[in-house]
Amino acid sequence: MPVARKPESILLFVAFIVFIDMMGIGLILPVMPALIEGITGTTIDRAAEIGGWLLFAYAMMQFLFAPVIGGLSDRFGRRPVLLVTLFLLGLDYAIMAWAPTLVWLFIGRILSGIMGASWAAANSCVADVTSPAERGKYFGILGGAGAMGFVLGPGIGGVLGEYGERLPFIAASILALVGTAVGFVILQETLPKQKRRPFSITRANPMGSIFQMSKTPLVLGFLSTIFVLQLAAQAQIAIWAYWLIERFDWTILKIGLSVALFGILLALVQGILTGPLIRKLGERRAGQFGLLFGIPAYLIFAFAPNDWFVFLGIIVGAASGFAFPAMQQMMSSRISEDAQGELQGSIASTISLTSIIGPVVMTGVFGAYADKEGLYFPGAPFILGAALMVVSILIYAVTTRRHYLAADTA
Repeated sequence: MPVARKPESILLFVAFIVFIDMMGIGLILPVMPALIEGITGTTIDRAAEIGGWLLFAYAMMQFLFAPVIGGLSDRFGRRPVLLVTLFLLGLDYAIMAWAPTLVWLFIGRILSGIMGASWAAANSCVADVTSPAERGKYFGILGGAGAMGFVLGPGIGGVLGEYGERLPFIAASILALVGTAVGFVILQETLPKQKRRPFSITRANPMGSIFQMSKTPLVLGFLSTIFVLQLAAQAQIAIWAYWLIERFDWTILKIGLSVALFGILLALVQGILTGPLIRKLGERRAGQFGLLFGIPAYLIFAFAPNDWFVFLGIIVGAASGFAFPAMQQMMSSRISEDAQGELQGSIASTISLTSIIGPVVMTGVFGAYADKEGLYFPGAPFILGAALMVVSILIYAVTTRRHYLAADTA
């Protein structure tokens, strides 16, 4: 299969793959509680605990296998890795649709985490077919496609779930398998054979991959920034619904609409506005611009007196989406072409690690301040999130200052 040279055609389908991945995740979210209850015969509180462990299994597998998927794509090319993982993801959703016991459901989530690590290969396609100056724009487009998939997925899954809790899994399976078939016909390889490198298991693990990337000081600094940034984001991800119910007595529909609004705004920021902002401000300032919006957003959530402030916080917080594509662009331009998959794998593992640590920390803080004993302040996790954003900004500032000073003196 020839290597694609025009980024628009190849990245359009890669964005479609990211969209399918995230939509598949979103499709099954509304029905997971009912499916767990149906399989185990337990109560909703116990089902929530089991659901938490299912999320843990998913995040752990992404953490472990993102560098493997990225390393395999550096060795065999992006096309076969993307198509195989998408095909196996389709089979995995079929397993979960059939799962007769909780063990099979855990097997399904473990496989989902492994195959979902294809994010590393998808982002590597951007580095393969775009110039360093344009990568932030296309990284943003992929992020926007994922956000839109995650917005549409829960809505469609909720509708399908009315006709059976296993139907969204079947829909997700069909979506992934159809995407595989289409990709087999139209997806071109983006990594030429002469730019591939041997697969190394010592580098294709989370710590080995991150250690290898950390040899580039800018990448080490940005991986640290991303870790703290994503850990702060867990304040919103882990306790959002619980906080809105406790603080404002929101309905499930209203909570769902708030998530949809954030996803739409994030898709707009990353998919449409990131490229022009990087061209106007430059990659360094664009990243800084995005990070600065995180602090006021979390403070608005923490002290929100009514519903309108929640929506204001969502709007302000969406602007922080500029930061991640800008950092991806700066990191990607400083890593060799035969290690782009490894870089994206290390980024994915860093994010997955926060998904393992963050929910435990943030729900623990929420539980400590949302009960009736002692200080009552359900917004406490957002204060922690704001503090973490301050740390991420400081790491970013030190990293970029050292790098650009070194570049200027050189």
